[in-house]
Amino acid sequence: MPPQYPKWKFIPMRTLLAAVAVACLSACSFVGFPGVYRIDIEQGNIVTEEMAEQLKPGMSRRQVRFILGTPLVEDTFNENRWDYIYVKRNGLDVLSESQLTVVFEGDTLAEIKGDYRPSDSSAEVSPPDVESGTEDDDEAEGD
Repeated sequence: MPPQYPKWKFIPMRTLLAAVAVACLSACSFVGFPGVYRIDIEQGNIVTEEMAEQLKPGMSRRQVRFILGTPLVEDTFNENRWDYIYVKRNGLDVLSESQLTVVFEGDTLAEIKGDYRPSDSSAEVSPPDVESGTEDDDEAEGD
């Protein structure tokens, strides 16, 4: 009959074998599998320059929401700020990224910050009735 060994002598060997198995499995996730196709993932709001050009100071929240859509982030601590963020990724690589922040004063658009800003001519604040009145007055004075 073979000699009987106590079971407690094999416990360190089992622990070592389990640790080696966990290390081998975790190494596979660290290195990654070669040749695996990763799809492009788009997250956020797509905002184009044409959309940003339509924004003008003095617009209402409803008009801004109609042009840009529902914001990705509505700050709960500052309800006068909307953030439109867009990220396109392939795995861990960021392919493109853009951000547009819209700030309101009350119910009217006050400021536009970010990657897509309207040109300086459309960002000037001028009341609509004064603008249309000056053109008519200039034509009348010239005659």
